Amino acid sequence: MKNTLISEDTDKISLVKGKKGQREVSSPYSGAKPSEVADVYWIYAWSKKGEYPKPTPRSGKWLVFVDIKNVDEVWAKIKKATEEGRLGGCSKVSTAKPSPLAVSPDMKVICVYTYDWTDEEDARRIREELRKLGIADKIPYKADEDTLKGRYMIKGHKKISKYYE
Repeated sequence: MKNTLISEDTDKISLVKGKKGQREVSSPYSGAKPSEVADVYWIYAWSKKGEYPKPTPRSGKWLVFVDIKNVDEVWAKIKKATEEGRLGGCSKVSTAKPSPLAVSPDMKVICVYTYDWTDEEDARRIREELRKLGIADKIPYKADEDTLKGRYMIKGHKKISKYYE
């Protein structure tokens, strides 16, 4: 087995390559409640069942904005669905650590990733799974390319969403 340690936004996640190319991911925060974590910006969940395509240069995510009072409950549902392979390959939730990119200190965001925003069937399949989890309000889909270019509503950028369903 090969171990790789990566770091993003000060989070440390240990990736272990398992049998048949599947990933097992462990993090010291994997069982934590987002409302109780203040030393990292994100907690991650990774698919543990099935296979999902690797991200392409057109990867992106559904953005689920949640009131801080409900973030632990909503994250638990999305984390479980991600780990069961019902969503994309990865999801993440913002924690109690204040972020300069947050729209509001009372709101947190859960990102549910897809491998390619141009695969509308897959993007909409994941959106439908989110509806089954109770995410009924319209939510935006943002390409990772826009994130990397620093395009955020809070910075005044408009029409960033690829989808809004």
